[in-house]
Amino acid sequence: MAALGAAIYAWTFSSTVTADDRDPNLALEARSRVRTGEGGDKYEVKIRTLRWDAGKTAIIVCDMWDDHTCKGAAARVAEMATAMNQTLRTAREKGVFIIHAPSGRTSFYHDTPQRRRALEAPRASVSVEFKWNYWNPDREGAPLAEIFDGGCGCQQPCPGFLEDEHRIRQWKKGGPVPWTRQIATIEIAAQDAISDNGQEIYNLLQERQIDNVILMGVHTNICVSGRPFGLRQMVYLGKNVVLCRDLTDALFQPKTPALDQFRGTDLIVEHIERRLCPTITSTSFTGQKPFRFKADARSADL
Repeated sequence: MAALGAAIYAWTFSSTVTADDRDPNLALEARSRVRTGEGGDKYEVKIRTLRWDAGKTAIIVCDMWDDHTCKGAAARVAEMATAMNQTLRTAREKGVFIIHAPSGRTSFYHDTPQRRRALEAPRASVSVEFKWNYWNPDREGAPLAEIFDGGCGCQQPCPGFLEDEHRIRQWKKGGPVPWTRQIATIEIAAQDAISDNGQEIYNLLQERQIDNVILMGVHTNICVSGRPFGLRQMVYLGKNVVLCRDLTDALFQPKTPALDQFRGTDLIVEHIERRLCPTITSTSFTGQKPFRFKADARSADL
């Protein structure tokens, strides 16, 4: 666990921001899509500035694992992690509370203060059930057929994954899965928390009187939207929630040549902006251009 300790404790309490140092108003440029006509299917983009108290705002980092069964997905996580870490560092300096949620792998951090912080937060009562939240047709309309099913988008067999056949056999038999922890590129600061449990995360939010929540991570069409701490859950809990749309990625198998990885992610982001919540970019924190994958050769105007 020595390497783990170095990764977690490298960021010390000397970086903690006191209440007097905080900017009470985060200025987040939020994008949503509003229906233009009654009963129609046309939407127009609306931009407004959300001014949130940093001390009453949390960022949840969803499933940024160190590895994945899909090697393409794992590579994109690794590429995005540096920009995400910079965003988290800036947000933390402003007083935003950071919750790391590497689903299924919180046991890796079982003896850390950040994990105990989540376990020891007072239980908060709520009438909403914490569960996996599937696509809600009543609220969201018909599922997006292009990306709804998920699946590895790499050419089959997934490049790199089948090189270790023993690992595959062990995984299929219920052995260790390819993901083991959150990717080490993302620093876990002393004042952060670690949990993948919806009730625990809600406890942390209520303990700190946090009503504003930002989701980032993977995968937009599956875990970011559906986890018991994801976008749908936060909407159902009545939180003010936004997606950080440049620090996310979708997981799906393109069904047509016109639909590539990046357009697929755009589709689910557009759906979220119509039916679930607004989205922002990391620019609101860093002041820099939004993150873009190097393989995304489309016009920056998109």
